[in-house]
Amino acid sequence: MKVTKLETWHCRRELSLFPETRAGKNMPWDVVVLRLVTDAGVEGHASALAARSGRITEAYLHENIAPVVLGRRVDEREKIWHDLWTLDRHLTFFPVYLPGPVDVALWDAAAKAANLPLHRFLGSCRDGLPAYASGLFHDHDDDYVTEAVAYRRAGIPGYKVHAPSPWRRDIEVHRAVREAVGADYMLFADPVGDYTLDQAIRVGRDLEDLGYEWFEEPFRDFELAKYTELCRALDIAVAATETTRGAHWGVAQAIAQRAADIVRADVSWKAGVTGTMKIAHLAEAFGMNCEIHTTTMAFMDIANLHVSCAIKNCEYFELFVPEDAFQFPLKGRLPIDARGWAMVPEAPGLGVDIDWDEVDRLCVSHRVGTI
Repeated sequence: MKVTKLETWHCRRELSLFPETRAGKNMPWDVVVLRLVTDAGVEGHASALAARSGRITEAYLHENIAPVVLGRRVDEREKIWHDLWTLDRHLTFFPVYLPGPVDVALWDAAAKAANLPLHRFLGSCRDGLPAYASGLFHDHDDDYVTEAVAYRRAGIPGYKVHAPSPWRRDIEVHRAVREAVGADYMLFADPVGDYTLDQAIRVGRDLEDLGYEWFEEPFRDFELAKYTELCRALDIAVAATETTRGAHWGVAQAIAQRAADIVRADVSWKAGVTGTMKIAHLAEAFGMNCEIHTTTMAFMDIANLHVSCAIKNCEYFELFVPEDAFQFPLKGRLPIDARGWAMVPEAPGLGVDIDWDEVDRLCVSHRVGTI
């Protein structure tokens, strides 16, 4: 079964999701939808992040990745994956969110051909995970409290605070959210920060007193020495490697230097299902969890969910909220049940559909590559 067509739709989405202090002026939250077609008529689908860079994402897919993928067998996923890394090293320097979507589409097609849901094709471990609502940055501190309380009332088992900075304000937000939701509710902290080491230790110790589950990304991922010192200083688990380049090779450096207690990965930023599974198994060998983080696209988060259910060392599903902002291009809703658990689809492949009507409505560019 060979790939005979690579087709993309660049979809423009004018959304304002982040305060200007975080992202400058509003950036369009574009998505590129990808379809691989095989000579057996089986299709594989994925989506690629394209905020502020839709044309660039589409160009990479057609001009750099398509020549590597077209004409190749779907069961050559590992070889294709390494070929793309070789291309990245010598010629291209892909954005961190490519070529993961192509790998996802290949796995989707392969699992469909086997008539298995992806998690069973990989080797299933479970059928669902408790979700936590992962909110955006807010301009007003009260918005964090309101959001956390709303998701607790909705039955979602946990909430993650993306605190607004600076660090002293972050402490106040963490305290206010804990007071509002009570002592028994799961909370996580992710400032996506550029703290100094001393600031991170002070924030982390306060989070320990407040009973937060983990302290995520207080530094840039490449600041390994700071992460090592922070892990030594704190009892709360430190989560890192969300944007670390180099898939499992990059994450291995953090593990080797004891610069994380929990590693992060996802199918968009860590080179697809193949890269994310490598990271999860690497972490498992060192007795560590690999907590899968959102791709910011619900369709790709379904791929995340399949991977999370095919490994043992992941405890939670990150539900990026507000859900409607990140739903595209998934048709229907993310499969969250009445307990607040994300339940993995059981249809073949990813087991969900793309909303093609919405794709057509938002499409500003459509390209097709064939052999």
